[in-house]
Amino acid sequence: MAIENNNVVALNYTLHTIEENGEKTFVEETTNENPLTFLYGVGMMLPKFEESISELNAGDKTSFTLAPNDAYGEKDERAIAQLPADMFKETGLPPVGEVLPLQDNQGNQFRAVVVEVTPEAVVADLNHPMAGKTLSFDIEILAVRPATEEELAHGHAHGIDGQSGH
Repeated sequence: MAIENNNVVALNYTLHTIEENGEKTFVEETTNENPLTFLYGVGMMLPKFEESISELNAGDKTSFTLAPNDAYGEKDERAIAQLPADMFKETGLPPVGEVLPLQDNQGNQFRAVVVEVTPEAVVADLNHPMAGKTLSFDIEILAVRPATEEELAHGHAHGIDGQSGH
């Protein structure tokens, strides 16, 4: 069965970033025991990622590269927040490099990376960690199946088997 909208797709991937000098840096990979499983065509994945695996079948392998504009966008140097040190009275000031879970006024959750800590403020980078990066994927499609009515109603996959999350 070829991948199309409203299919549940289980796949393994290896992700590298490609530096300006062409050097690849390993980021992460999935395993057969813990594949990436998602509902195709509902906006859960990067559009160009989905486009790159469209029409593939279980057992197919592919490799592709996504430029920053097709992935998480260019890095916005203005996307920096000065968080008052008082916010961290209970937990203590975080170290540089720590990822902070934040929430905006509309309840949207996102993450920021601490880039500087002073006695007065914690400076956090609000860009997605992969912003400005060229992404290189090696993909193996493990399974493709039609989504269940429940998965379509919930807007996400319930695992490879549609039941247990496996």
